[in-house]
Amino acid sequence: MSSGARRHQFERLVVAAEKEVEKVIRALPPAVRAAARRVPVLYEPVPGPDLLQDGVAPDTMGLFVGEPYPEAYAGAHNLPAQIILFLENIWEFANHDPALFRREVRTTILHELGHYLGLDEDELAERELD
Repeated sequence: MSSGARRHQFERLVVAAEKEVEKVIRALPPAVRAAARRVPVLYEPVPGPDLLQDGVAPDTMGLFVGEPYPEAYAGAHNLPAQIILFLENIWEFANHDPALFRREVRTTILHELGHYLGLDEDELAERELD
């Protein structure tokens, strides 16, 4: 795939993901929705070299970095909270199926929002968000 075609595909994935993320956030209970709106969601094709060097797996679909919401004012971290969705990885996992892609974006954003809200992996698994 040429770089222009790849960029165009990524742009289409961003549009689809943004719509799904907004749909998910609008469906949250009001108090959770307000907290979710505070954390920016970034879209990248795949984890970059710096993240890979930090131990992030190349096939990672989403990542929360920074201070979780419960600790936001405790000064525990230097990084601002943010969620990164790796859209080409989600697209590959979904076998290029648009409906499955949207479902995986939904699951991934809810998983990463859970981390932002202070849930650990076990708590996310209990909620079937693993």
